[in-house]
Amino acid sequence: MRFNCENWLYLLRLYFSFSEGHNFSHLGSGEEMHQIDISPEANDSPAENATSESHEWAHTSAQGHHAHPSLNKSKFAPKFPLASIPNLLILTYQSFGVVYGDLSTSPLYVYRSIFVGNMQNHQTPDAILGAFSLIFWTLTLIPLLKYAIIVLSADDNGEGGTFALYSLLCRHGKFSLLPNQQAADEELLAYKYGVSGQPLSSTPLKRFLETHKGARTALLIVVLLGAGMVIGDGVVTPAMSVLSSVSGLQAARKYLPPSGVRALACAILIGLFALQHCGTHRVGFLFAPVVILWLISIFTIGIYNTIKWNPKVCYAFSPYYIIKFFRQTGKDGWISLGGVLLCITGTEAMFADLGHFSAKSIRIGFIFLVYPCLVVQYLGQAAYLSKNISSIPNGFYDSVPDHVFWPIFVIATLAAIVASQAIISATFSIIMQCNGLGCFPRVKIVHTSKQIYGQIYIPEINWILMILTLAVAVVFEDTTKIGNAYGLAVMSVMFITTFLMALVMAFVWQKNMLYAAGFLIFFWIIEASYLFSAFIKVPQGGWVSIALSLMFMFVMFVWHYGTRRKYSYDLHNKVPLKWILGLGPSLGIARVPGIGLIYSELATGVPSIFSHFVTNLPAFHSVLVFICVKSVPVPHVPADERFLVGRICPRPYRMYRCIVRYGYKDLQKDDMNFENLLLQSLAEFIQMEAVEPQLSSPDTMSYDGRMAVISARVFASNTNSLIVSEVDDFDAVESIQSSKSQTLQSLRATFEDESPYIRRRRVRFQLGESPAMDPNVREELKDLIHAKEAGVTYIVGHSYIKARRSSSFLKKLVIDFGYSFLRRNCRGPAVVLHIPHISLIEVGMIYHV
Repeated sequence: MRFNCENWLYLLRLYFSFSEGHNFSHLGSGEEMHQIDISPEANDSPAENATSESHEWAHTSAQGHHAHPSLNKSKFAPKFPLASIPNLLILTYQSFGVVYGDLSTSPLYVYRSIFVGNMQNHQTPDAILGAFSLIFWTLTLIPLLKYAIIVLSADDNGEGGTFALYSLLCRHGKFSLLPNQQAADEELLAYKYGVSGQPLSSTPLKRFLETHKGARTALLIVVLLGAGMVIGDGVVTPAMSVLSSVSGLQAARKYLPPSGVRALACAILIGLFALQHCGTHRVGFLFAPVVILWLISIFTIGIYNTIKWNPKVCYAFSPYYIIKFFRQTGKDGWISLGGVLLCITGTEAMFADLGHFSAKSIRIGFIFLVYPCLVVQYLGQAAYLSKNISSIPNGFYDSVPDHVFWPIFVIATLAAIVASQAIISATFSIIMQCNGLGCFPRVKIVHTSKQIYGQIYIPEINWILMILTLAVAVVFEDTTKIGNAYGLAVMSVMFITTFLMALVMAFVWQKNMLYAAGFLIFFWIIEASYLFSAFIKVPQGGWVSIALSLMFMFVMFVWHYGTRRKYSYDLHNKVPLKWILGLGPSLGIARVPGIGLIYSELATGVPSIFSHFVTNLPAFHSVLVFICVKSVPVPHVPADERFLVGRICPRPYRMYRCIVRYGYKDLQKDDMNFENLLLQSLAEFIQMEAVEPQLSSPDTMSYDGRMAVISARVFASNTNSLIVSEVDDFDAVESIQSSKSQTLQSLRATFEDESPYIRRRRVRFQLGESPAMDPNVREELKDLIHAKEAGVTYIVGHSYIKARRSSSFLKKLVIDFGYSFLRRNCRGPAVVLHIPHISLIEVGMIYHV
């Protein structure tokens, strides 16, 4: 078949849209097109639209499931190989503005940070050449060999970072401390990512971690420490980058005192944080040209300085100059490694931002542009400094030719802003991951782009980062002290990543333990040298990183500990099913029309809060659904695998359970269609239960725990029994108009003035004519539809956790003060779950843990 130009353009446009995560399920077969869209309005989230487009009934087997586009971008090769070339280049281009801003601006301050303190006594040409040799081999071994070649392969369904490695480990071993995982979670398509077709091996180290709670707690603390270091990096990086770039004004010998430089840097930082709510997508394409122009500029300056000042500096590529450097400098040279490691700051972003791009695009950008440009720039700067020793304190700007100084200064300032933006965005992402895994208090997460899923904004964290960054910029007069804190944070994260990566090699990749141990020992020896040097500089500013990381780690661990204790209390105080069955279908009280959605963290069993309703309320809803919103250790859960539906009691009780599963990078959006999706899922469950013998067992005690994923691809014909239609809803307006209340009349007038053309629509469900339907099923479906028309009520527990009187002082301090303070100052569960306030009932309970 011959393709003309229009055909190729259509295919390319289709491929680009698919690679950006758009849903094209409507392009499938005729069976998949025969669906019922129950959404009254257009949904902004493709993932949520997929829920209404494809529902599937399945048991704990995941056979027949299709892959979701967001699970692993690298697995979806296009039918036309040429179409992947433009997309790969676009991803590579965009990665420059997000990934490499911090790494590419390190030449501003590396040499200055090396030759400080006692190293000022060793400012010789040979020492400068030795410093360049250290920089070159550090760039080669850690960013190039470790990250670009090895670590980028350890993605979690396309996602990277410390928590991605921890998520992989939790799925391939029982390392999680929160016991809310189910066997059905292991059948998620994303859950099986990793080594396929091979049974998981059990090594002594793995069995030790799985059987010892202390070891699993220590593993979690290590991960939280790494996350705390990344967040602390988000405080130090903007101050370091902006101050280093603005300090070029003093190099130009303009009449600007140091206080003026700090004031200008603070103004830039305030503007940077104030614009975060706009989202990086509005200026994303402007970031990449800035970094590319910066890289080309420093590459050109590096070549110019090498040729003009000292071409013999090329001999320093030999590691012999490293040995010569340490012979000349001795102990002072080892301490100066804390300055050398600043040349790899921002390397962790190559892995942390993997979810926005692909491993291939990041590798291409680093190997073919970033790496050679940085090496040539450090080479040229060494050539200049070897002939101008006195310029070491301001080596970069002094090495810039006079006629291009101001253009380079402007580009450097813009590049520093880009570097700051990159780490701020990475901080938002890792806090979102921590929040998804129950390791961070509930915060407001805003998506700033409808096209790019990973671009988010967290207001509370943004202003906290701004205050801390301004404090660092104002308090520390010398960027060298900030660099000490900067280097300690960076190397600590790399040290932790090496440890987790070795565990991934052993448990996930199932490599030989000697292979994993070799990787761990080789890179730990290198990184330990830098880390030891950074710890020596703790009194000279390094304490900032330790204080920030410990503060954030304490917050995350306290929140996770309180969450686990609360879940453990619910787990051990569940309402016995025998007690509910003994009450009968009426539960001993009147059952009025309506649906009651009872939110609980329990994935099985009935929470203790339910007994308070039964014993204290005169009536309850005719249909009860226990909703459990939980996170699973995968980055994204496809919409057609999100709802897990089951029954708690026999059919006359009209009591169901629905588990809504999210990944640690999924956003729980304000979806007004949730009630309709839930009703359709329950209706499909009721119909399919009738034809599944194993789900209609007479053993009433085994109802709770049998769950199923709902979809219509297999049972598409059954959807005709439930007729879904949209109707205009003027009831609310008419009821207000007929009301005699002056307040309601004024509210109606105000509403009509502000929104004169708004027409409300709502979804109605009707039961179709199906003679073959079981009478009991028809009756249950009718009750479900009538209950939906009567209204939906959301019931949420408002819990207060207190430590027992017999608890230790430390536990009382953590629970009664730490966790209680965080709970009072974070967002409530009803706000995070986007529950309508008018339909909300909160029940207070005190938990003594």
